[in-house]
Amino acid sequence: QVQLVESGGGLVQAGGSLRLSCAASGGIVSINVMGWYRQAPGKQRELVAVITSGGSTVYADSVKGRFTISRDNGKKTVFLQMNSLKPEDTDVYYCNADVSDLISHSRFNYWGQGTQVTVSS
Repeated sequence: QVQLVESGGGLVQAGGSLRLSCAASGGIVSINVMGWYRQAPGKQRELVAVITSGGSTVYADSVKGRFTISRDNGKKTVFLQMNSLKPEDTDVYYCNADVSDLISHSRFNYWGQGTQVTVSS
């Protein structure tokens, strides 16, 4: 069983910055893709950015040029640097990890508990 623990959310003014972190622990696993998604009340969860173990990245169009995703494979941690934040970035941000269990060779997907990001205008 893998646990994802997020940190770094909070309240910031428009134009400001926040850095989210998500650390994975537990299990004997190899982490494939890690990423961030966000969800507003009553809406579907949407992709923000993902990164592979090799460092390839994908971003939502709405955050390109403002957000940067990175990861520390040794620490099983993924980061999301968010700059030039806008009120429309206000959401609960969820960490996600796609992992391969090194014992069973099965693949699993895990979610963090979510962290609130609020951008005031």
